Amino acid sequence: MPKTIITPPGTSVPIAPFVPGTLADGVVYVSGTLPFDKDNNVVHVGDAAAQTRHVLETIKSVIETAGGTMNDVTFNSIFITDWSNYAAVNAVYADYFPGEKPARFCIQCGLVKADALIEIASVAHIGK
Repeated sequence: MPKTIITPPGTSVPIAPFVPGTLADGVVYVSGTLPFDKDNNVVHVGDAAAQTRHVLETIKSVIETAGGTMNDVTFNSIFITDWSNYAAVNAVYADYFPGEKPARFCIQCGLVKADALIEIASVAHIGK
């Protein structure tokens, strides 16, 4: 099955061997997305809500570049560094998924950069 690499305009070079997203057979797979600026520095240090908004805006740009919308998201994998940020993450998350919610899971773990409080990976079905 052919696949298309999805890289929104202005995307920085990833810090590891991956791409922002891949489109295959009408499905967009968005890589784990951290709250990074164009130089791969963590933004909004200490603010889980602002980091979540930044991450979801980045994911939105990947999905829109592929031809979809956030309404097409069917699954999210959420990684947070501290359960004390769970409510803040959920409040912002609800803004991006106001109607029917995608399936998801959320786990607490360490992330690649100490100041990053959240990482999200997404799957969206945008059709063929």
